[in-house]
Amino acid sequence: MGKPKKANVATIKTVNLEKQITEGKVSKAKNKEKVKLRAEESPNIDAKSSQKILAAARQQQLELDEENFPSLAPRRNVKFNLNDDVEQEKEDVNENDFMADLDMDDDDVAAFERFQQPPTKEGKRTLHLSEIIMQKIQEKGADIHTKISDEGSLKIEEIDPKVKEMYEGVREVLKRYRSGKIPKAFKIIPKLRNWEQILFITEPHNWSAAAMFQGTRIFCSVLSQAMAQRFYNLVLLPRVRDDLCEYKKLNMHLYNALKRALFKPAAFMKGIILPLLESGDCTLREAIIFGSVVARSSIPVLHSSACLLKICEMSYSGANSIFIRYFLDKRYALPYRVIDAAVFHFLRFENDKRELPVLWHQSLLTFAQRYKNDISSDQKDALLQLLKKKSHPKITADIRRELQAANCRDVEMMETVNETAGQPIKMYTDEDVGYEG
Repeated sequence: MGKPKKANVATIKTVNLEKQITEGKVSKAKNKEKVKLRAEESPNIDAKSSQKILAAARQQQLELDEENFPSLAPRRNVKFNLNDDVEQEKEDVNENDFMADLDMDDDDVAAFERFQQPPTKEGKRTLHLSEIIMQKIQEKGADIHTKISDEGSLKIEEIDPKVKEMYEGVREVLKRYRSGKIPKAFKIIPKLRNWEQILFITEPHNWSAAAMFQGTRIFCSVLSQAMAQRFYNLVLLPRVRDDLCEYKKLNMHLYNALKRALFKPAAFMKGIILPLLESGDCTLREAIIFGSVVARSSIPVLHSSACLLKICEMSYSGANSIFIRYFLDKRYALPYRVIDAAVFHFLRFENDKRELPVLWHQSLLTFAQRYKNDISSDQKDALLQLLKKKSHPKITADIRRELQAANCRDVEMMETVNETAGQPIKMYTDEDVGYEG
C-alpha cells in the first residue's frame, strides 16, 4: 500500500498578542442597531404627558419673571389655550388689512385697484389680466385657423436662391428624362408646404412623357385627395390635352399616367373627367381616349355613380353621351337616384327640335339593355312616348323592344308583396326546430 497523503489542513500558528495588535488582526466592534422604545417610536404625546409639560413650562415662566423683573411681574396665572389657533382661523380676513404692510406707491395702488375694479354704472367693465390673456390666445387661434383654412390656395413665398437654382437643375433633367432614377429633390416636392410653387419652377409643361408618368406616380401616392385633384387639374389634364391636340394620339407614358391617376378615384373624377366635360370644348377623340381609361379600369361604384349623376345633369354634348355609355357598360348596381337622373336626362330632349346624333341613341340603347328592369312603369311609358318623337331608323326598334320586355321595379315589388301576403303562415313545432321533448 502506498503512503497515506496528508490532509489539506491549515496549520494553526501560535502568534503572540503583541504581534497580532501590530498587524491589525483584532476583532472589530459590530454595528448594533439601537432598539427603540415604544415611547420613542410614537410621534404623538398622550394627554397626561402634555399636561405635565405645560405645567412645568408655566412654573419655569413664573420663576424667570420673578428673578428678572420682580417689581414688574404681576402674579397672575398664565393659561395656555390650545384652541387659539382654531379661533384665529375662523376670523374673517380682508385683503385690505394687508395694504399697509405692502409699502406700495400710489401708482402701484392705482394699478392694483384697476384690476380689482367692479363694473361701472355705464356697464363697462375693466378686464382682468386673465381675461386679457385669454383674448390674446383666441385672437392668435383665429389667425392660425384662417391660415389653415386658406391652405388650399397657392402661397407665394420667398424661395432661397440656392433652392431655386437646384430645382432649375431638376427642370433640365426632367426635360430630357427617358428612364432611370428620378432626382431625390423632385421626390420631396409633394411633402413641401409650398409644393405648387416649387413644382412650377420645374415647368411641368416641358417635362417629357416619361417624366410626367413618374411625377404622377409620385404625387398621387403622397398627396391627399384634395391636393391630388389640384395636381390632376393643373398639370396632368392640360398636358394630356396638349399632346392629343398636337399629335392626334396619346403617348403610351401619358396613357399610363392616366391609369395610375385612378389610384385616387375621387380626385380623378373631380380633377379630370368633370372639368373636361364642363369646359364645353371636349372633342370626341378626347372623350373616347379618356373614356377608355374608365372602361378598362376598376373603379368603386360610389365614385362612378356620383360622376354619372353629375354628367346627366350637365348640358348635352357628344362627349357626355360617350361617357354615359362607358359608365353604363360597366354594369354597376346603380342606386335608383342615378337611374332616375339618367331617365330624366333622356326625357329632357323630348321637345328639342334638333336632330339628335347617333351617340345619343346609342347611349339610350345601352341604358335600356342594362337597366330596363330598374325603371318604374311611369318611366317606361315616358321613354316609349319619347321614341315616337326622337327616333333613329336602325336603333329605335331595338330600344323599343328592350323597353317592352322590361319588368319594372314597382311591378316586381307589388308581386313580391302579394305573394308574401297570400302564403299561409306556418307554425313551427319543437320537432321542426330540432328540439326533443
